Amino acid sequence: MELTTQEPLETLARHAFGRVADAQRFEGNRVTLLRDGPEAYPAWLAAIGQAKKFVLFENYIIRDDRIGQAFADALAAAAARGVRCRVIYDWLGCASRTSARFWRALRDAGVEVRVYARPGLAHPLILGNRDHRKLVCVDGDIAFTGGMCVGHEWAGDPERGIPAWRDTGVEIRGPAAAGLAFTFADSWEAAGGHIGPGELPWPNEIAPCGDVGLWVLPGRPDSMGLYRLEQLMAELVQRSLWLTDAYFVATTGYVHALAGAARAGVDVRLLVPGVSDKKMVQTLSRAAYRPLLEAGVRVFEWDGVMVHAKTAVADGCWSRVGSSNSNLASWMTNRELDVVVHDAALASQMEAMFERDLGTSTEIVLRSGRVHAAIPSRGRSERFGRASRALAGAIGFGSAMGATLSRHRALDSSEARAIGLGGFALLVLAFLAIVVPRVIAYPLAVLAIWLAGALLVRAWSLYRGRKP
Repeated sequence: MELTTQEPLETLARHAFGRVADAQRFEGNRVTLLRDGPEAYPAWLAAIGQAKKFVLFENYIIRDDRIGQAFADALAAAAARGVRCRVIYDWLGCASRTSARFWRALRDAGVEVRVYARPGLAHPLILGNRDHRKLVCVDGDIAFTGGMCVGHEWAGDPERGIPAWRDTGVEIRGPAAAGLAFTFADSWEAAGGHIGPGELPWPNEIAPCGDVGLWVLPGRPDSMGLYRLEQLMAELVQRSLWLTDAYFVATTGYVHALAGAARAGVDVRLLVPGVSDKKMVQTLSRAAYRPLLEAGVRVFEWDGVMVHAKTAVADGCWSRVGSSNSNLASWMTNRELDVVVHDAALASQMEAMFERDLGTSTEIVLRSGRVHAAIPSRGRSERFGRASRALAGAIGFGSAMGATLSRHRALDSSEARAIGLGGFALLVLAFLAIVVPRVIAYPLAVLAIWLAGALLVRAWSLYRGRKP
């Protein structure tokens, strides 16, 4: 029997999502697409305003500005009427954006607040482990997730002509909302708290309110679940795979998977920022353009102020919306949260939204062997800078050099620059070690003492039966 377009992905979803991505499926939901902060924030605030039992609020960035204050006021008002409100924020995400006074005022209003991954001498590597999730859950039957943090960037300022950052989220009603509440409980425990049995409803206690099935993908440090899922989706998709990614710094393996799909005739498109708030990430993102373009992947750069969305739509029936970017931080070290929705109606909306976004984007093409913007706009250089490409190759040295030394995969010509720059960097390091050994030895000694102290403190805490 010939397979229809949807059957391979349906088979994957039914039999492999849970094992591959540590995902859990929930039936009987209603999912509403929310484009940008001006659509999402009013829905979040309305849900908090109607809360009767609890509010769970988790976000990487909660700014101490007019937007953050609006949510602080809503949470304080909910707490005042007896609703139990819990908030988790990420230390690094809020370190330079939110004052201690802001958190103190929330706590004084009766809101329970916890910080995730505050650095300390006993945890020297914790800065690489972030809570990047975006979640609002109210009473266990309505929840919101996606890419939006809390701050003026996502709201814009129409009176001053400042547009909101381009982002995407979803509103979920039904049993899946209760499932999302348990992902919050997992983060709350990781931040040192505890939510007791019976405080949150089980998904089977929430009445269905729709016919949409979806999977909740709670990314955790070292899980790599979403990475494995994205690899499989790229292998099995048959017709189309359209991706929007704010900080695309994919591994060589994922780039090869997307390229392989395009070579097999799949319509693969990638939308990334044309102007990013993280210039280094944009440089690294552009390092992957050549192999993608050579394989037939269409790459677009958003012409607006910033595209921050993290979405995918495949074969007109599958949609992914969440907080995960296609890079190693999201795949390996962060706490992330995504949902995969099997619904043709939502996928149609996602495709229409993607096509509208392409209307305000510039396509990147290969011309005479070089990467160019097809239609340069807003002062953009027609050809990307040589220094940027060299830097991107140097940073990408690890994957290419590992393959060179171990021969565990075939290399292609696009990786020659990364390998060459990696070899040159090692020569410089060797020269410094011979001529000025203190430059190498002293920092290594300090790092070794710090790590040794952290390990000994942790070992002693475990031995004494205390949680460090």
